[in-house]
Amino acid sequence: MRILVVGAGATGGYLGGRLMQAGHDVTFLVRPGRAQRLRERGLRLVGLGENTVLTPKLIVTGEVTTTFDLVVLSVKATGLSQALDDLAPAVGPDTLILPLLNGLGHLDALVKRFGERAVLGGAVKVVTTVDAEGDIVRLADLHTLTYGTLTPGRPLDDVHNVLTDIGFDVKVSDDILGVMWAKWVFIASTGAVNCLMRATIGEVVAVPGGTEFAEAVIAECAAIAAAAGHPVPRPELDNTRTTVTTPGSPFAASLYRDLVQGNSIEAEHIFGDLVSRARDLDVPTPLLDLVTLHLRIYQCH
Repeated sequence: MRILVVGAGATGGYLGGRLMQAGHDVTFLVRPGRAQRLRERGLRLVGLGENTVLTPKLIVTGEVTTTFDLVVLSVKATGLSQALDDLAPAVGPDTLILPLLNGLGHLDALVKRFGERAVLGGAVKVVTTVDAEGDIVRLADLHTLTYGTLTPGRPLDDVHNVLTDIGFDVKVSDDILGVMWAKWVFIASTGAVNCLMRATIGEVVAVPGGTEFAEAVIAECAAIAAAAGHPVPRPELDNTRTTVTTPGSPFAASLYRDLVQGNSIEAEHIFGDLVSRARDLDVPTPLLDLVTLHLRIYQCH
């Protein structure tokens, strides 16, 4: 398959690099600045004892002239609208689009633009970041990918053959929306605890009331998913609870890391959309309302 990876950041760069290492035909669609850095240094995957340097094929935004079989969309939600315009020339009648964004709002935008048959649902879990040199840094040995079709009966054999040999734990789900809801609950819960308290998990639970606060945040997030018809399975909910209540944990959500570094954040995509759905479902969310307000004010400065 001819694969276009839109974005070469912490997630797209890592996944695209693994696809390249497996010998697949991969091209990255990137902004001019990112293209220059990749041409100068290569695509570097570092951390946890790894120091891999790859020479990626690149297309700069605005220069797509051919279609691809698979488009992997991995950009921040804040850049989604522009990314859809950038990748549109790459989408042909049989192209499949695999988005790896947080939340669910991007699915509506993709389906509206390209049709439900072209769009897959996906949830990826990696712990990576981009350092000051533009390299992809692995922070933990976690790389899972779950995906599935929004259109029953759509064959995925070619996609699965590509994705199963890149070193990820890959699964195809018949309930990809449920999987994406479970990840959304995890991201919103951890992000809310870290961002509202401006502290790591260990620092939050170390003070009186910290654990109770974290559990209350989880309860709100889980209630929205359940009301939407996608209750989070007990093992996954227990994992989320453990993550946000473990004493001494240095855990900090990527959203929080972006916040303290002064970077743009996905406040609306992760929290604004979530509390909007809660309103429609008549689910009270006082803590999520507070973190949404907090992050909206941050984005205004």
